[in-house]
Amino acid sequence: MSINYAQHYQSCVDKVREEGRYRVFATLERIVGNFPRANYYQPDGSIKEVTIWCSNDYLGMGQHQKVIEAARKATERCGAGAGGTRNISGTMKYHVDLEGSLSDLHNKEAALVFSSGYVANEGALSTLGKLLPDAALFSDSMNHASMIHGIKGSKQEKFIFRHNDLEHLEELLKSVDIKRPKIIAFESVYSMEGDIAPIKEICDLADKYNAMTYLDEVHAVGLYGPRGGGVAEMRGLMDRIDVIEGTFGKAYGVMGGYIAGKASIVDAVRCYASGFIFTTGHTPATLAAARASVEHLKESNVERQKISENVSLLKGLLEKEGMPFLKGESHIVPLIVGEPTCCKEVTDILLEKYNIYVQPINYPTVPKGTERLRLTATAVHTAEDIEYLAKALLELWECNHLFRAVA
Repeated sequence: MSINYAQHYQSCVDKVREEGRYRVFATLERIVGNFPRANYYQPDGSIKEVTIWCSNDYLGMGQHQKVIEAARKATERCGAGAGGTRNISGTMKYHVDLEGSLSDLHNKEAALVFSSGYVANEGALSTLGKLLPDAALFSDSMNHASMIHGIKGSKQEKFIFRHNDLEHLEELLKSVDIKRPKIIAFESVYSMEGDIAPIKEICDLADKYNAMTYLDEVHAVGLYGPRGGGVAEMRGLMDRIDVIEGTFGKAYGVMGGYIAGKASIVDAVRCYASGFIFTTGHTPATLAAARASVEHLKESNVERQKISENVSLLKGLLEKEGMPFLKGESHIVPLIVGEPTCCKEVTDILLEKYNIYVQPINYPTVPKGTERLRLTATAVHTAEDIEYLAKALLELWECNHLFRAVA
């Protein structure tokens, strides 16, 4: 009997549809100088302008003239691609310059650029764990999938502590021999909760129980600290973190990921991480653009000040109307809906009626029953944009379209 493979996989997709969490990608065209507005290519072939409210380009650096000009010049000078992996002809001066800029940003001995933040986490954590004999890895329960993947890939014993729960972390650390190698892996800003980790206290526990610290700052670099070094820089704690992981795909407005730390640690990852070794190097344009963005935000606080003002305005308007958002310390505003079909319906109405684009966040990104809109007020939204969004959400709520699952 033959197997109908296509039918089997279709049934898997149908299951996602039945659960109300099938994802439809919106085709968007960002126009230089007009972000957060973009052209939305509708299913019927027509085009309309929408305002994006779920972008990770938090500071609008993807549209910054310095960044665009750096990409253009690099392409004109060196062409479109790297021509190979970093090991085989793919390491360019642009790589070296960017890694030097990152070492300076985080006050670390070395840095290493990866194709994405996901690959950086997976490659670094799996490698660091594998290279430590009989290691124990401790992971926050809300850690990103890339960190979970890396920890699993290490094939070492793992311990999962409740989100930001210091008592539970210490309880788990106590259960492991003090002489045994340990890595505590956690994030600074948790992108689906909008809260921030107790970095100092985790570092204190790491010192007490002889553990390395691995901090994912992807949603923080560029945004926090006097030079954009992240929450660890803002709190004066960078020297207490063994490995800092970041991305260029969010506040820096480009793409790619990286780690920074002691030269020996970074070099070990460079020598052993398959995700780094077997991936073609970034394009000259990407590297030059990323470095231009990093260097600009080391000097400029204009963008950070603006996003802070915009986030405060958005949170204040939602608070005034009693809307159920998670009140974390960060720039991310998760608005809880609590049911996948309703979450999708809300975003559809916002797009069709209000020209507001925000993607529903459903399982498996967040636990079932906590479906949400993940709102991001960027540095380039206006006060009028923010007030219009709040008004639209209030209208939906009052019409009983929104939050029906939590009302």
